[in-house]
Amino acid sequence: MTISESDLPGVGKKFEIDLGDEEMIVVIHNTGKREVFRRSDPDADSEKVFAFGDDLARKIGSIIEGAYFQPVEPDTQETTLPGGILLEWYELPPGSPLVGETLESADIGNRTGLAVVAIQRGEEVIDSPGAETTLGEGDTVIGVGTPENCEAFEELLTG
Repeated sequence: MTISESDLPGVGKKFEIDLGDEEMIVVIHNTGKREVFRRSDPDADSEKVFAFGDDLARKIGSIIEGAYFQPVEPDTQETTLPGGILLEWYELPPGSPLVGETLESADIGNRTGLAVVAIQRGEEVIDSPGAETTLGEGDTVIGVGTPENCEAFEELLTG
């Protein structure tokens, strides 16, 4: 699969994704609007499939990313964001020294550099959890950081 990116001066960016038998085009406008087109043949005109605003686009992106449902349950899951930053999921195992700590008392950011962006607790997702949020056994912590930050968090996670 090949993805090409190009600037659309005064409009935004265009991403062309080769899907083998067809092509998907995503246009991200400077206003936040997103448009998705498909082209069944390289010589054919593009056909608009979807158009949505910034908030809905981000929600759809997080669903596709797996922040709401993960069909496979590995111990950790890694996604690389632009600039080599990782987005990872960590389940708090029984006996973790973080269980029962608040985000403030665990001081994860200062100790590891990892930023906790969400916590999944059963069916509930706590997005942008506050400092008073208590970590529990079985919680899935979703964090963002460099590979070194993630490695330091893994060490902290298991004690």
